[in-house]
Amino acid sequence: MRRVLVDTGPLVAILSDADEHHEACVEMLHSLPGPLFSCWPVITEAVWLLRRFPTAVDRLLRSLHSGFLEILPLTSLEAEGIAKIINRYANLRPQLADAALVYLAIRDNIDTVFTLDRRDFSVYRGARNRPFKLIPEL
Repeated sequence: MRRVLVDTGPLVAILSDADEHHEACVEMLHSLPGPLFSCWPVITEAVWLLRRFPTAVDRLLRSLHSGFLEILPLTSLEAEGIAKIINRYANLRPQLADAALVYLAIRDNIDTVFTLDRRDFSVYRGARNRPFKLIPEL
């Protein structure tokens, strides 16, 4: 199977039993080949959302070493490309994490996004202006 980018929502859901999407995201996770791919803005957002659950934060950060999650590099030279994505979708008021994922999807030709954010990711476009394949189906 192809590479999959993971957004903040599924990471939080996987690590939080109380999240309404926990079971769907854990089930989807088990059907995906590892590792999942993401970026530091997504990790930062997830850590902030999980801040009241230090054990979950610890598990998330340890997953970066375990091979479950791989951080794709972004350099300062790529900030302009991310800014262009933020400007392109300004009407959606995209978060940095979303813009970075879209940028990485285009740069690395990744077309599948593990996200709970259907509102925005159904509008964003990847390489060759194609819509993303969004998982899990909700």
